[in-house]
Amino acid sequence: MKSTQALFVLCLCLCPAWLSWAEGSQRERFASFREKMQGVRFSGFFTMTGKDSPPMQETYEIQSVEKFGDDDLWIFTARVKYGNKDVVLPMPLPVKWAGEVPVISMKDLTIPGLGTFSAHVVIDGGKYAGTWAHGKVGGHLYGTIEKMKKGGGK
Repeated sequence: MKSTQALFVLCLCLCPAWLSWAEGSQRERFASFREKMQGVRFSGFFTMTGKDSPPMQETYEIQSVEKFGDDDLWIFTARVKYGNKDVVLPMPLPVKWAGEVPVISMKDLTIPGLGTFSAHVVIDGGKYAGTWAHGKVGGHLYGTIEKMKKGGGK
C-alpha cells in the first residue's frame, strides 16, 4: 500500500514537469517544421491508380508555412502547377504527427479554382510520399524536398 502511495505521489510531482516538457517539445517541433518548410520545392512524381501509364512529374513550391490556431491546421502558401493552372494560394492544411514525423492529412478539401482533393502525405526529412484523390481519380505521389534559392530557382 505504501509503495502504491509513493508511486502516486511521484506521478503527481512529475506530471507538471512532463507536461511542461511535452509543451516545449511540441513548440520546438512546430518551429522546426515551420523553418524546414519555408521556401522549399517538392519535386517528384504522381501515379494514377488503374492507368497503364508511367508516373507523371509534379512540382509544388512552398513559400511559407504558419501554424493556425490550436488545432492541426497550418496555412501553406504555395505555388501549385496543376494541369494548365499555375497559381499561388494560401491553403489551410491539417498536419498530424506520427511521433516526430509530420503527415499532411486532408479529406475532401476544396481548393478554389483547382477542385476538391484528399491526400495523406508523409514528410520524412528531404523526402515525401503518400496517396491522393481528386474526385474518382487517385493514386500515389512521391519525391524530394529541397530548399529553393532566392527567386524560386533550385
